[in-house]
Amino acid sequence: EEDSTNSFICLLKKMKEMRLMEKVVEQTEEAFTERMEALAEQWRDLHGRRAQLKAHVVTSGTTVKENERLRTQALKKAKEEKVENSKKESELLRARRELESLRKQHQKLSKKLLKYSLFKRYLEEVVENSQFRDIDDIITYYKALVRTRKDLLQSQWWHRQLLEQGKVLQQQIRAEKEAEMLQCKNDLVQLQESLEQAQSDIRQWEDRWAKAQDRAARKAMELKSLNMAIHSLFQ
Repeated sequence: EEDSTNSFICLLKKMKEMRLMEKVVEQTEEAFTERMEALAEQWRDLHGRRAQLKAHVVTSGTTVKENERLRTQALKKAKEEKVENSKKESELLRARRELESLRKQHQKLSKKLLKYSLFKRYLEEVVENSQFRDIDDIITYYKALVRTRKDLLQSQWWHRQLLEQGKVLQQQIRAEKEAEMLQCKNDLVQLQESLEQAQSDIRQWEDRWAKAQDRAARKAMELKSLNMAIHSLFQ
């Protein structure tokens, strides 16, 4: 009985704990449901905001792209204008330099004109007292004389070049002929020495030939005497 009573008490405790647990679970489920509903509401709100933000981003992106395009065009145009202005400034500076150079040249020519005005009057007097028609005719004649003098100097220069080349060629030919003559003299000396040696050899051989003829004659005489002696003995 005590065991049954203890078991019953334990059962009651467990049932009480289970009810408490069910109540806690219920409360937890309610809190979870409320939390889920709140999260769903927040999610819907977030989705709506996201859609609004996306639309705003699309609109803003288009505006930004347009602004960026306009900004790029403005920068490009400003850069082109800067380059063009730089070119114009360079051309203007070059034109100023050329103008300054022309002014200096004009001043020099003016000074030369003033300096040579005396020669102009002199040439005018020459035209008046000569067969020339005007100053240009004198200048043309002078240029023709200059060209003729230049051609003459050129011809003289070519003539000197030809003379120098002829001298060099003559020296070369002379040196070659002298070398040939020296070689011929050496050959002649050698030939003379060879001739003298040959003549000496000929004289030696002539002496030898004369001696040989003498010996042959003596031998012939001896042979004839021997034959006569043999014949006499035979008789």
